[in-house]
Amino acid sequence: MSNIKKFRIKSFKEKKSILSLDKISLKFGKKIILDNLNLKLNNGQILGLLGPNGAGKSTIFNLITGLLSPDYGKITIDTKVVNEYPIYQRTLKYNIGFVPQYGGYFHDLTVYENLQAIAEITIDSQSYRMEKIDSLISKFELDPIRDIKADLLSGGQKKKLVIAIALVSDPKILLLDEPFAALDVMTIKTLQEIIVNLQSNNKISIILCDHQARDLLACVDTAVIIHNGKVVAQGTPSSLIQNIEARNAYFGDSFKIS
Repeated sequence: MSNIKKFRIKSFKEKKSILSLDKISLKFGKKIILDNLNLKLNNGQILGLLGPNGAGKSTIFNLITGLLSPDYGKITIDTKVVNEYPIYQRTLKYNIGFVPQYGGYFHDLTVYENLQAIAEITIDSQSYRMEKIDSLISKFELDPIRDIKADLLSGGQKKKLVIAIALVSDPKILLLDEPFAALDVMTIKTLQEIIVNLQSNNKISIILCDHQARDLLACVDTAVIIHNGKVVAQGTPSSLIQNIEARNAYFGDSFKIS
């Protein structure tokens, strides 16, 4: 698959942090999930999380959204420590959108009704609400299926819908949990282009994790390798695959981007 990063606009990206996890530690019983982990997302950046099963990638998303609280460390969004903020305050006050690996939509509602249900909660103006829904349906090419129940959609169509739902509230930060899982090659390429366009056109800062390492590395600025609850390596895709710690912990010796 060709590398789509060359199509991205880089001039708007900033080195200023919009989200950081500082010295985060978390245990489930006696099992250490995260161990003094540090992570930073800059404005306008696409950051990828890679690591073996159980490394703590999805746990990081749960900490950012407030589904979990760390045993130690602080979570900062836009210079504000948000450890004590409940889920709804984090998502609305700090404009966080979350696309889960599974679900994320109302099974028995149509595409339009799914978007409408979220828009009625997050958008006060009825005229803007309708405008936003129509814009997202057009953006994600959902017009032919707008009146189809979500449960009847293909895997790629469902993923488009869930990303559209996450964008209803105009998030500044978007979290994507395994967006490429169980999708065909062409659908993955379409999603990669959507992710890059969200960065360049909408100025959204994005974190995604996925086990499809090549697909992830094709659309991120920077990636980190998480192993045994820690960040063991980080860098651009090309530098990361040459990193000894990254190869030992995740890639192995034979991995190549293309």
